Amino acid sequence: MTLAFFSSRSLRTGVVVVTSLVLAGLGLRVVEAPAWEVVRSRQPSLRLESVKDALGQGVTVGLLGGFRAILADLFWIRTNYVWEKYDLPATQTSIKLVTAIDPRSPYFWLNGSRMIAYDMPNWRIDKAGGYDKVPDSVKRHFDEEQSAVAIRYLNEAFGFHPDSPMIRLEIANIYLNRLKDTETAATYYRRAAEHPDAPYYAARIYAELLRKMNRNAEAYDYLKQLYPKLPKEDLQASAQTVLGRIHELEDELSLPADQRFKP
Repeated sequence: MTLAFFSSRSLRTGVVVVTSLVLAGLGLRVVEAPAWEVVRSRQPSLRLESVKDALGQGVTVGLLGGFRAILADLFWIRTNYVWEKYDLPATQTSIKLVTAIDPRSPYFWLNGSRMIAYDMPNWRIDKAGGYDKVPDSVKRHFDEEQSAVAIRYLNEAFGFHPDSPMIRLEIANIYLNRLKDTETAATYYRRAAEHPDAPYYAARIYAELLRKMNRNAEAYDYLKQLYPKLPKEDLQASAQTVLGRIHELEDELSLPADQRFKP
């Protein structure tokens, strides 16, 4: 009797699970098919006026419900698939679809922007003939275009993560590494460093960029204010490194002994 009871209960549980999976699969197909039809049908110059149009009006709120995270993960897998094929329009569209479905994860925003800003210029250069043949002015043009797309994308992320230091750092990295715009990059590193959850290196990079721009007095004052706030026992805070840079700046500024920083 007990065995029969458990067998019956297990059977019912199995039916419920299978039925749920089938219904979930049908629901995902309803959403996925029109979205990927957009990806396939657009030309290389694809620019969605509104990513939500590809999914249907109100679908992210109404239809997806608790499946948002699962569906975003599935689209992210597809994003990596088209990324591996160097398919720029499909990758860029897929990246935006992922965060249109579920904007809550910073992971999608950060990694999507890196694909746009760092990988896609290289794809365009390769398609245009390769690094040896493409003029530097054209390479710069590709960098500027893709960086602009990535920065706009990250600015959209602030609507969902307004206080995120990591998004500010990602924008700073693009300005520094792709656009070689030290001054704008420094501004974003400083803004990121002001957040209490920012990694310690944000402040150190900001100070180093001030030095790079020959603004040593500003860097010196900034590091003097930073050092007392650093936990000396935390290796990631690198308090001794900061103190060493303070002393270096004192030498560069030729400060007399009585005006030097005394921790």
